[in-house]
Amino acid sequence: MTTSPRTALITGASAGIGATFARHLAARDHQLLLVARRGDRLQELAAQLTEQHGVRCEVFAADLTDPAAPAAILDHADQQGLNIDILINNAGLSGKTAFADTPWEVLAREIQLMVTAQTELAHRVVPGMKERRWGRIVNLSSVAAFAPPAASLLYTGIKSYVLNTSQALDMELKPHGIHVTALCPGFTHTEFHDVMGTRDRADHLPGILWQQPDAVVAEGWAAVMKGKPVCVPGTVNKISAAAMKPLPIRLGYFVGKTLNPFKNS
Repeated sequence: MTTSPRTALITGASAGIGATFARHLAARDHQLLLVARRGDRLQELAAQLTEQHGVRCEVFAADLTDPAAPAAILDHADQQGLNIDILINNAGLSGKTAFADTPWEVLAREIQLMVTAQTELAHRVVPGMKERRWGRIVNLSSVAAFAPPAASLLYTGIKSYVLNTSQALDMELKPHGIHVTALCPGFTHTEFHDVMGTRDRADHLPGILWQQPDAVVAEGWAAVMKGKPVCVPGTVNKISAAAMKPLPIRLGYFVGKTLNPFKNS
């Protein structure tokens, strides 16, 4: 087993769950490559983490709605001599207008950010993880992935894609020492609703529905290290997901892994 520090690539790292993952992993002596659009916020966070924990912390300002961004991020990692051992696919957003009223360019950016870029980043880091026989990937899904489709929004469908793809990748990659976990939080105290312009509605929700990002990240990191393909953090979220999903998570994973007639060897 290597004695050199593991390196984590974290997207959406300037705030919220992404920044919390950065703090959590820096405290455990991991090197970091932090990615987000807001370079100034990244630089500030990187300086704090280096001062507090003495870890190497690189930053790369990128907009993952740009199709060229994933390749540019990994090229930067190569130039810095960083092997990505941990990928935290956290960057995300949600549309707030009806599908038919939203310009296609806006919808395309949402899909690029949370489907294409997330999948491409995983595809680009997996070969190195397989070579080193160790890797951890956390893909941010949502408890909404277990819910019935919501009118006009792509968010539920996108998060269902993340949930299902994460489990499929975990099945394929676990024999190579790589764990993939879909982290499915519910309402979390971050800037998400401020950015989306839904803060007023969110503030009217009962307090019992909310979690702090520290709790989400701690449970999510423990899950990926234990090899759990799905993590629904928090008791209320677990109850909600179980009530909405006809098959228990573990049974669904087992069926998908063992009874798939189209499984690749």
